[in-house]
Amino acid sequence: MNYLKISVITLILCGMCLTLPISAQINKGLRTDVLIETSIYKISYNEVYEQPNWVEYKVRNIEKKTDRKGMDFYTNDSIHTSDSKDYYNNSWDKGHMAPAATFTDTPENLKLTFSYLNCSLQHYKLNRGEWRFLEAEERVWAQKFGKLEVRVDLHFSNGHIQLPTGGHIPTGYKKHIKFPKGDWKCFYFPNEVPTKDWQEYEVKHTH
Repeated sequence: MNYLKISVITLILCGMCLTLPISAQINKGLRTDVLIETSIYKISYNEVYEQPNWVEYKVRNIEKKTDRKGMDFYTNDSIHTSDSKDYYNNSWDKGHMAPAATFTDTPENLKLTFSYLNCSLQHYKLNRGEWRFLEAEERVWAQKFGKLEVRVDLHFSNGHIQLPTGGHIPTGYKKHIKFPKGDWKCFYFPNEVPTKDWQEYEVKHTH
């Protein structure tokens, strides 16, 4: 795909992060930390898990000029990601990490959000509920306070689920939000059916 410019590619072989022996990882040629940087986000991608390790993006006060009608996620020729088979007939949505609605200022920016590099196996009730509500609040904060810096860290606990199709299910998501004056908010969402309002998922921020 030509939508993504890969600036740096690194390989980390860390026993705690892998579900297969290191020798098997080398044989399969899968990498645990591929760094991708585009005009709207930076991503560390784990080819072993077929999920991002983390995603960073900025929320700006933009004017909406395009919409997502007819768009769907696409794979990348040079990076092994999840694909449509991982999301078929189960409880997992194609969850945007950098939100589509935050980048509707140009068709090019919106298209970038639909890369599987920016996609996570996210419980559909979380994706369509409290996660989406927080994303909407980020856009409100950007209008009120100015540009926000956001980082989403994906958490995989020992014994997390791996689908037969290959994708690994994150245990949860930690979202760090930095405001223009240096204040922070931080939220942790377990990757499951939400049991409370998005505000109640706020946790203490640690750098």
